[in-house]
Amino acid sequence: MELPGVVADQSGVVARQQLLAGGWTDADIRRARRRRELVAVLPGVFVDHTGTPTWMQRAWVAVLATSTFDGGVRGGSALAQESALRVADGPGRRGQDDGRIIHVAVGEERRIGVLPRVRVHRMRHLHERAQLHLHPPRVRYDDALLDVAAGETDRLGVMALLADAVGSRRTTTRRLLAVVDRRSRLSNRGWLRSVLEDIAAGTCSVLEHAYLRDVERAHGLPPAIRQQRVVTAGRVTYRDACYGGVVVELDGRRFHDSAQARDADLDRDLSAAANGELTVRLGWGQVFGRPCETAMALIKILRAAGVSVAPTPCGPECPVADSSYRAPR
Repeated sequence: MELPGVVADQSGVVARQQLLAGGWTDADIRRARRRRELVAVLPGVFVDHTGTPTWMQRAWVAVLATSTFDGGVRGGSALAQESALRVADGPGRRGQDDGRIIHVAVGEERRIGVLPRVRVHRMRHLHERAQLHLHPPRVRYDDALLDVAAGETDRLGVMALLADAVGSRRTTTRRLLAVVDRRSRLSNRGWLRSVLEDIAAGTCSVLEHAYLRDVERAHGLPPAIRQQRVVTAGRVTYRDACYGGVVVELDGRRFHDSAQARDADLDRDLSAAANGELTVRLGWGQVFGRPCETAMALIKILRAAGVSVAPTPCGPECPVADSSYRAPR
């Protein structure tokens, strides 16, 4: 017998209940297994080849192994957390999900036994938070993203995750903040809201967020104009932080490693200088390693440029409190 059409829709993976609903018998299933036309991956779930399953096939296996069936119609399970992000971002996604574990969500009332390389998350209001009609079904992108962020202990990693998701236009800060407001039990809810508000204000990277928090705000620098649009040599660019005639550019590794990117940076600096503006470039060392010294140097630069600054020290040892401080040469 030919395999039901649902197999192609599920990347070559099928559940026993779906085969039976498609007119197969237990004898047909046993015959297909003997011929190696079907290979059992988990109890009651088969793949239509003998090779190593792809990530997408393993995702379908996890979904089908945790699904409920009514007349062969699948339901009650969806990819969750990192796995939901990966299937939404496509096979080229890198970083958060190394692919070894498939995360699935089921209703909070269900109990699922231990499955190899599958992590089951019991979820309230699964039908509201998941897109069960998609192939494969998955928790909505915004919910999955915040689930990952809430469970992550590396705060820099969380900032990067959220900033990248917004920067890639997969979602928006408005949508994410709406989910945060709706989910009262979300872990680290207040902190996540503050990060999203900063991203909405124009901090597009971990480095920019840290500069805003640890240099500008912590030391009483005036609020900068962020992501100011300018045209340089016919190209549209965005300045990270502007204080009157002083431009602060934050050079993280991501967009400044290549010779072409460095050349574009120099073009922007040259154009700013031609307009009477001073560009200050800061990196990871200045922001993460020496935020107080960086703030003090910027205070002197801003005052020299005629910008009013009323600095405040971030703590008792902060050099901003020492009027005799001199910026390192």
